[in-house]
Amino acid sequence: MRQWIDKLRQEKTLQSEEFRQLLTKCDAETLRHINKQAQEVSLQHFGNKIYIRGLIEVSNYCRNNCFYCGIRKGNPHIKRYRLSMESILDCCKEGYALGFRTFVLQGGEDPGLTDDRIEAIVVAIREQYPDCAITLSLGEKPYETYQRFFQAGANRYLLRHETYNEIHYSQLHPAEMSCKHRIQCLRNLKEIGYQTGSGIMVGSPGQTVEHLIQDILFIEKLRPEMIGIGPFLPHHDTPFAQFPNGTVEQTLLLLSIFRLMHLQH
Repeated sequence: MRQWIDKLRQEKTLQSEEFRQLLTKCDAETLRHINKQAQEVSLQHFGNKIYIRGLIEVSNYCRNNCFYCGIRKGNPHIKRYRLSMESILDCCKEGYALGFRTFVLQGGEDPGLTDDRIEAIVVAIREQYPDCAITLSLGEKPYETYQRFFQAGANRYLLRHETYNEIHYSQLHPAEMSCKHRIQCLRNLKEIGYQTGSGIMVGSPGQTVEHLIQDILFIEKLRPEMIGIGPFLPHHDTPFAQFPNGTVEQTLLLLSIFRLMHLQH
């Protein structure tokens, strides 16, 4: 396995079959080795620093009914909320005083948070905190909407693609949602000029090694500025409540793969 890890570090990519070998035959010793390689690259790239983000959960209303998500519109047990602009700006004020210089506005695809409201919030944050980055994570929007938010002062946008495989995507989402549309949204964000984040859930229901290889190759092509991944965790008020967790080991393996592929050194 070490030959594939060394090749990945040097060439920043592997063939599909080499990724398959790494994903299926990684034992504890191999995992320690690739983690160490990824750590070395991370230290060269970032130094021994931790970068903190001010995450503001602006709403838990959502128009979508994704099968894995606790704030899905079909969940009748959740207490819903939506922050006012005043509350959001209060969060920014407190966060700025604490040293945060990136604010992340995250929420479901809330019809109550109209484009006009989001634009006004972004403008207000940009005016009051011109030295801060503004990141949005508000789901799928039309190209024109993304452009409005960007022109208002948003710098970054987080939108996990979750899975590049259309069949797997349909196992995680209702029929009215489209894998192709999600991918197009990511391409639109890149074209507009956002620092764009994508990523996957590790161990999501129905996920196979072939799906993971497709995800790795898609992210390699997309070249997002941010890659967010984490293990699937079942929520008790979803159709996937009884499915097993994604594993820490596989998550660490994929984190190391992405770091070796995408960090320059």
